[in-house]
Amino acid sequence: MTGIVSYGAYIPRYRIDRKIIYKAMGWLNPATFMPGEKAVANYDEDSLTMAVAAGIDCLGDIDRNSIDGTFFASTTFPYKERQSAQIMADAFNMRSDIRTVDFADTLKSGTTAVLTALDTVKAGSAKNIIVCASDIRKGKAGSIQEEMFGDGAASLLLGNDNVIANIVGSHSVSYDFVDHWRSDTDQYDHQWEDRFIRDAAYKPFLIEAISEVLKKCGLEAKDIAKFAYPCLYAGDFKGIARKFGLEDTQVQDPMINNVGFTGTGNPLMLLVAALEDAKPGDKILVASFGTGSDAIIFEVTDEIEKIKGSRRGIKKNLAAKRNLDLYEKMIAFRELLPVEKGIRGEEMPFTPFSKLWRIRDQVHGLIGSKCTKCGTPQFPAQKVCVNPDCGAIDQMEKYGFSDKKGNLIMYTGDSLAFSPSPPETYGLLDFEGGGRFQFNITDVDLENLSVGMSLEMSFRKKYVDTKFGVHGYFWKAVPVIE
Repeated sequence: MTGIVSYGAYIPRYRIDRKIIYKAMGWLNPATFMPGEKAVANYDEDSLTMAVAAGIDCLGDIDRNSIDGTFFASTTFPYKERQSAQIMADAFNMRSDIRTVDFADTLKSGTTAVLTALDTVKAGSAKNIIVCASDIRKGKAGSIQEEMFGDGAASLLLGNDNVIANIVGSHSVSYDFVDHWRSDTDQYDHQWEDRFIRDAAYKPFLIEAISEVLKKCGLEAKDIAKFAYPCLYAGDFKGIARKFGLEDTQVQDPMINNVGFTGTGNPLMLLVAALEDAKPGDKILVASFGTGSDAIIFEVTDEIEKIKGSRRGIKKNLAAKRNLDLYEKMIAFRELLPVEKGIRGEEMPFTPFSKLWRIRDQVHGLIGSKCTKCGTPQFPAQKVCVNPDCGAIDQMEKYGFSDKKGNLIMYTGDSLAFSPSPPETYGLLDFEGGGRFQFNITDVDLENLSVGMSLEMSFRKKYVDTKFGVHGYFWKAVPVIE
């Protein structure tokens, strides 16, 4: 039996009320525009860091050595030529003899990556493959894209053992239909005329894919517990439900009013939300939209009960929100507003790639060392044990800190260092199980920090060297989501 072994998701903590956007644009009657709020990635987040967060949620306590591949789907990769799936694999502390693939250029690439992973597992070429889908798409100020686009990520582990939802069947349709596009030189999303998109593609593509997968599997719409498909247009979203005669309880909330349309990650995020409430025997249909559509049907097994509540998924991420009260702050996060950085904010040369290669375990994987003689963990990795009662030399093994929580023993806010969300905050952490190191702290205000509070690690952007186009990543400390 091949299917989903585990799931995970990530939604940035910041949410901005759309009324704030309208007010900034000078629109006097925001009630006539899109309601609700949308998720906004912090200044040190991008599609890669969000994918890592979703993947860590998905993997939980699963042995990373059992994973044979990492697939990453996005239309907003940090690099045009450097594989993001491999950086993600480093952050997960994966083996080197795995398959890493980036799926790009279409919003249905997340479901396409899932289907490719399932085919690979079925063929016996891999035992387990993790798929992460994530996007941070930019719209021009005042555009419908700025209103609608939200940030988020989802992850699925596909395999043959301990399957929580096995694949029943799938159907794909592919068309070179241009609704949204960006060239190599474009910073912002471009969109064609809405009515044309709705009438020629959105409804027809989704209806075709859903109808065909139901027919292939010998099922009717009433046999499906949840239909999870993207909502680009509220009226047509409901029209698709009417086409199949769906009850309200059969349609998965598309999260437009509390997260926004999250691009490549959207179908998988909706699938994760459906799995969180699913019971054994439920059939879930997930469909994507973009250059056609993929429609996949899964059937939930008894194994679902073993992981329910153990993942943050959608619900816990939705609950852990912070309000973003300034439109200017949101566009500063997106680097759409030039800001004065001060003399201490001048860009520093990036880490040479030769050095990064030598310390990649430390930088991307947060790997330190553990003394095999006395068991003392250390970060960064050392040759000599710091335990004064031990002092062993060259008796170390690798030890990962990315999944460890730490207690904050001291902290400070630096108002002189540049930060799009000042002040820049640092703290010294004592890790559970041993080890101590200083980290930047993010996703929290200085006044909400306290000595002794529990923090966990989050993979984030450290810097972007705009001259050479280099994105640097490291780990920061964030408040624990319970």
